[in-house]
Amino acid sequence: MDWFAHVDIYCERTHDGVWSEPLNFFTNAAFIASALILFFKAGKLSSTRLLCLLLAGIGVASGLFHFFGQIWSLIADILSINLFVLFYLFFSNRHYLGASPLWAALGAAMFLPYVAATVPIFQMLPMIEGSAAYLSIVLLILFYSLLLRSRLPVVSRGLATGFGILLFSIFFRTVDVHWCDQFPTGTHFLWHILNAIMLGWMIYVYSRHRSIQDKLKEKTVF
Repeated sequence: MDWFAHVDIYCERTHDGVWSEPLNFFTNAAFIASALILFFKAGKLSSTRLLCLLLAGIGVASGLFHFFGQIWSLIADILSINLFVLFYLFFSNRHYLGASPLWAALGAAMFLPYVAATVPIFQMLPMIEGSAAYLSIVLLILFYSLLLRSRLPVVSRGLATGFGILLFSIFFRTVDVHWCDQFPTGTHFLWHILNAIMLGWMIYVYSRHRSIQDKLKEKTVF
């Protein structure tokens, strides 16, 4: 594999050099801003802070990809997203479903074969192409939202909101290369902004739930 081979998959990129995607590059600041805001509001919740660091990592990795546009930076981008999803699933299994650490980890690990099974199905849809993996995540969020509807209605509604935002943001990611004639800069930058909001919201939903849990424990003690 040529780690430094150039990748041209977005409308804004017009050449193989750096700085070919300035809008796509700078909008990654939205991930870092979202992460910083939530990090300093996390209090003592180490799991929330970890999710914030992983969110900032997405911004950095995606920024590198849109700056260099090479295979190694694309892989870094993909890995950062999957790492966030795996940890969010682990914490969801632990604190939404009450699973033990072992079962929470096993449940999170099932994300990998789940994606391998569902992505080929979503790729059959017209225009989806590289967004198929994100549709798998959309479906997973919807599943957890429905699963928690009776058990944790507030969390369920929060996840449903995240589901809607992600679905909306995927639209702009998908049409990017198809609307180049109408929008020379593409629409991928809107995916960054909306996705940063969505991931920040998902962290907020988790953090809010943990805070409520802690308050309930304090009341039980006293």
